[in-house]
Amino acid sequence: MKFVSIIMGSKSDYEIVNECAKILKEFGVAYEMIISSAHRSPKRTAEYVANAEKKGAQVFICAAGMAAHLAGAVAANTTKPVLGIPLGGSALGGMDALYATVQMPGGIPVATLAIGKAGAKNAAFLAVQILALSDESLAAKLLANRAQQAEALQKDSQNIEVIL
Repeated sequence: MKFVSIIMGSKSDYEIVNECAKILKEFGVAYEMIISSAHRSPKRTAEYVANAEKKGAQVFICAAGMAAHLAGAVAANTTKPVLGIPLGGSALGGMDALYATVQMPGGIPVATLAIGKAGAKNAAFLAVQILALSDESLAAKLLANRAQQAEALQKDSQNIEVIL
């Protein structure tokens, strides 16, 4: 079975990472969500990646805060797409997590999204886009979603009073 693997560095990341899961559910994309740390449980993380690939993981979404480098640790152990979500919560407001996620050596890519909730949502959308490359039904759902977003924006703009 094909699915998206979502890995978060700690339980405290769940509220933000769950935004990603909600979008995958909306599109009917199967996912698995676990907690594993690149630094506190590196062996568990590497073993999980290998086993998830065997079970059918097509995309890995990794969320971690501070200078934790979960996405990089996962990317080092797979050739599947890895999407990194830097999380805030540190004294640096997530900039440390952003730098740790985006600064990958050439040849070991991590697609890095925005810090926090927007990044979690966009990671889900990007995973859906990747899967839609070989799934016409999913591609149609993406087009419908974009049309819904445009329609909602148009409705919102109609409700704004213009004073000249």
